Amino acid sequence: MGETLEDCVRREVREEVGIEIRNIRYFGSQPWPYSSSLMIGFTAEYASGEITPDRTEIAEADWFAADNLPEIPGWGSIARRLIDGFVGRVTNE
Repeated sequence: MGETLEDCVRREVREEVGIEIRNIRYFGSQPWPYSSSLMIGFTAEYASGEITPDRTEIAEADWFAADNLPEIPGWGSIARRLIDGFVGRVTNE
């Protein structure tokens, strides 16, 4: 209650992986399989901190280059669209 989506993203990232982010931007959304739920995607820039997964909600977290990604989600998911958007931006720079 009383928290913007951007504040929520900032807090969740801090709580789950221990880093600070800035320039948070809405990316898109998709239905979520749980009733009354929606998956919302954002992009952001790294601001500070060291990646430290909380091990409760995040088992592993790391930085990856666009040409050296781990296994990625299937087509159609917002996670895949976020990754494809990142890879496309990096490879077209």
